[in-house]
Order: sequence, then C-alpha cells, then structure tokens
Amino acid sequence: MAIENPYYTHEFHGDYDLVSIGEFALEEGGVIPDLNLAVATFGTLNEARDNAILVTTWYSGTHQIFRDVYIGPDRALNPERYFIVVINQIGNGLSTSPHNAAGVNAKIAMSRFPHVRIGDDVRAQEQLLREHFGIETLQLVVGGSMGAQQTYEWMVRFPGKVRRAAPIAGTAQNTPHDFLYTKALIEAITSDPGFKDGEYSSNADVVDGLKRHAGIWAVMGFSTEFWKQELWRALEFESKEAFIEGFLEPYFTQMDPNDLLCMAWKWQRGDVARHTGGDLEAALGRNTAVARIIPINEDMFFPVRDHEAELELTPHATIRVIDDLLGHLALFGVSPTYIGQVDSYLQELLDTDA
Repeated sequence: MAIENPYYTHEFHGDYDLVSIGEFALEEGGVIPDLNLAVATFGTLNEARDNAILVTTWYSGTHQIFRDVYIGPDRALNPERYFIVVINQIGNGLSTSPHNAAGVNAKIAMSRFPHVRIGDDVRAQEQLLREHFGIETLQLVVGGSMGAQQTYEWMVRFPGKVRRAAPIAGTAQNTPHDFLYTKALIEAITSDPGFKDGEYSSNADVVDGLKRHAGIWAVMGFSTEFWKQELWRALEFESKEAFIEGFLEPYFTQMDPNDLLCMAWKWQRGDVARHTGGDLEAALGRNTAVARIIPINEDMFFPVRDHEAELELTPHATIRVIDDLLGHLALFGVSPTYIGQVDSYLQELLDTDA
C-alpha cells in the first residue's frame, strides 16, 4: 500500500496541480489505472495557444529547481513572454509514483509499480498538453539529464510538434558506462536490509542505502576538479565530508527509494533508437526542430564527446558547451556563472526562426 512522505508536498515544492490523464498503458506492458501528472505553469497561454514551452524534469528533481533557478522575467525562460509548463516525470514522487499509488492505483503501489520508459513520460506529456491545455505545438522543449533524454524523445517521436529543442547534459542513447553507474545507484539502495524488497514502511527504513546512494553521486555527480579545488568551500562547508553530510545526504535521504528506482530503471534504458530497430542515425534523422545540444564540459557521465557524436547524426542541431567545474550537478545552478550561460544559449535558440 502507499506510504506517506512529507517531502513530496506543497510545503516543499510550492504550487503545482495534479492533472489526471486517466488509464495509461505503458510500453513495457504495464498499466497505470489513473495517471496523475504534477504540473507547474508560469505565464499565460495566448489565444493562439502557440507560445508554450515544455520543461522536463531530471532524476530526483521536480519543477521546484526550474522555478527557483531557470524561470523568471530576467531569464530566457521568461513567463512574461511564454507559457512555461513543467511536467514532473512519472515516478518522481509528485506525479503518480510507487510510494503514492493509492485509490484505484493501490494495486501498483511500492514494489508492484510497473516499469516505465522515457517514451511513456513523453507520450503522457503530449497527451496532457493536448487534452488539458489544447497545445498542439511547442516553441521549445528543454530539460537536463533525464530531462534531456525526454527532450530527445520528443524530437524523434513528435517531430512535428517541436519547433526548438535544447537537451542539456544528456544523450539520446544511454551509454554502457551510464548503465553501470546507475546500476551502482540501484544496488546501493536495494542492498539495505531495510529496503525489504521494496516493501519498507518509510524512507527512513532505508536511510543507510540512501546515504550510500548519495556517496556515489559525490564521486560522479561532481567533477574531479570540484574536489581538487575544494569548491565546496564556496558553499560554506569546512571539509568534503561535511559537504557530503550537510548537502548531498540530506538531499537524497528525504526521498522515496522506490521512486528513485523507478526513475533509475528508465534512465538506464533511454534510447531513441528503439523507434528504428536500433539505428540511432535513422532515429535522430527524424528531428525537424532547431536544436541546441548543450553539454557541460566537466560532466563525468554525459561527456562532451558523447554529445558531439550524436550531434553529427542530428539535423538542424548545433552545439554549445557550458563551462562549469561542478560537472553534471552544475545543473542545480549553484555556480554563479552557470545560469548566465544557459540563458545565453536558450535565448539564442528562441531568437532563431523555426
């Protein structure tokens, strides 16, 4: 049965609406009886319904980070000009997820939650935008990390609906290295005796596994230069151990283990070439959007060269590289120079005819 977790509430995440799109069949064969997506909107949809931007969320993330860092009247994602829709991915704790599956969804709660793919997220997003808002085309789809995987899926699955696309720090086809990295994250959680095969009574039962999970993020989420140059001092920590205990561990230990595992499984299997019998070039060749591929130069598991390889296969795409010593977790916008680079690249893209 579903369990309570106070982290996944308006108290922590601010305003959002739960929008039901009804029974939803999944690509792996499972069914969510009543899929509810947590949606946060910024700005006003115009009469023509053609000023919409879709923002997709990453592993462990919600709309909150975009509200706090990426969206604002002084940002490229300007709610005074665009209607910005942030849709929380399935399994992220706010949308229908293992820990909160109740009512008609009770039979898929916790360990019984079905496997979800990136494609399921994107199909659900398209349905919600079309049925709930009447939106048929998007000025921009943008997301980081797993949000980039969803952005690529939009480019390949619904090319006629996407005018511009900006995948940030994420690839169209997950690499073997990323698969193994995510496997380590999964095992850190499931090896905790308190996990009880996914039938724990509280996330607190799995705190040791969640701390190990946070420790793996410390190794790979931040760059080697972040640790070498002791950049955690700028965040007012006195040691690297204090940073892990005071920043990373509190971030992850409040989350639900099954929710993280749901997202990890689909992260591992993100691959737009599923649409073309494994032919990545053919899949990316479907793209009609003007795209900016935006890697982070110190990213440890979505390195620039992986983006460059896919760039060669993607029509209408150019690359812009973010310079940030934090690495992948620069996405949180901690570095004062990060968001300015993102804004510059997104504004350049939004100013481009498409």
